[in-house]
Amino acid sequence: MRTKTGSLEMNKKTYNAVVYLLLGAGAFLMIFPFAWMFLTSFKTVSESMQIPPRILPVEWIRDNYQKALNSLPFVNLYKNTVLLIFFRVACAILFSSTAGYAFAKLKFKGKNLLFGIVLVQMMLPSQIFIIPQYQMLANLGLTNTVFALVFPGLVSAFGTFFLRQSYMGIPDEIGEASYLDGCNKWQTFYQVMMPLTKASMAALAIFTAVFAYADLMWPLIVNTDLKMMTLSAGLSTLKGQFTTNYPVLMAGSLMAMIPMVILYLFFQKQFIEGIAMSGGK
Repeated sequence: MRTKTGSLEMNKKTYNAVVYLLLGAGAFLMIFPFAWMFLTSFKTVSESMQIPPRILPVEWIRDNYQKALNSLPFVNLYKNTVLLIFFRVACAILFSSTAGYAFAKLKFKGKNLLFGIVLVQMMLPSQIFIIPQYQMLANLGLTNTVFALVFPGLVSAFGTFFLRQSYMGIPDEIGEASYLDGCNKWQTFYQVMMPLTKASMAALAIFTAVFAYADLMWPLIVNTDLKMMTLSAGLSTLKGQFTTNYPVLMAGSLMAMIPMVILYLFFQKQFIEGIAMSGGK
């Protein structure tokens, strides 16, 4: 009996050791690119391209950060990126929540057809919409503006689908009870149903912010003025056609990570809760 118990304890220790080893390896793979970016930002150009690669710089050079600041208007890039994230998140929550509630709880003609169009938009690659969207903005004379950055995200097909699933998880009896208490459709949505999807809206806000921050192609196309670009688009201009100053590029990339690091530190709890809630439904 003791031998069997000892064998079980040994197997449990071996299992835990394997799990910790795999988790440690996964954590290392996630952290290593950021550590390499940080170390490269203090190297010289020759050290950054040395083969075999050198992990630690011979001399920690801080001028790369100053060169990055001199090469790009970071104040404008930060401002454009923050405005892009704010307006896209606001539009996604407002329009997606109302549309998702309508598709989930209201009855009207053409409901299934309209929702099918939303699903078709999700299935199509976003690149096919670039030309018509650009032509619309060009004809209106709105290129090289903040509105041009926000324009593709005014309506989110993914957000509509995502919040529709959240509203479908709410029992219909709650809406019926609010009608009996004297609420109209708007009051039922705004005061009763919408507060029940706060976790899902927080998750959608995080998703939208991440997608907006990582958007590269659209800001490069619609805004050719460097001062009207976002961080991702501005950083792409540091890459030369034939040679690239990788230490300066890595220094700029580290400074560009600041908005998303702050966003994660403040909203990681809401992000995890929103994923868990939406996944559970």
